[in-house]
Amino acid sequence: MPRTRRPGGVRDPFDPFDGPVDHTIDLHGLHAAEARAHVEKMLDAVYRKNPGALVHIITGRGRGSAGAPVLKGVVRTMLRSEQLRQVEEWATDLDEGGYLIRLKGRRR
Repeated sequence: MPRTRRPGGVRDPFDPFDGPVDHTIDLHGLHAAEARAHVEKMLDAVYRKNPGALVHIITGRGRGSAGAPVLKGVVRTMLRSEQLRQVEEWATDLDEGGYLIRLKGRRR
């Protein structure tokens, strides 16, 4: 489900994805297998250093792909399969070119 912007930039304390992004993972230019490995490695590293962090994974919209978008589907499959154990919640970002992920653990 696409996210919507709040009027006037007011922060919603009940929205787990409304707040500053602690870490960004940009997957542009990676192939599917590389993207899978990179996401797993980076989320594990961020989780160990900063539990509860908000992570933005940038996949792009797939306009540079020869066929259908690849990276967005790879990450969505990983998230839906729950293979990323450190993920508490996730949603698409505002521009639908990636995902916002709240890691398990303490929140700020």
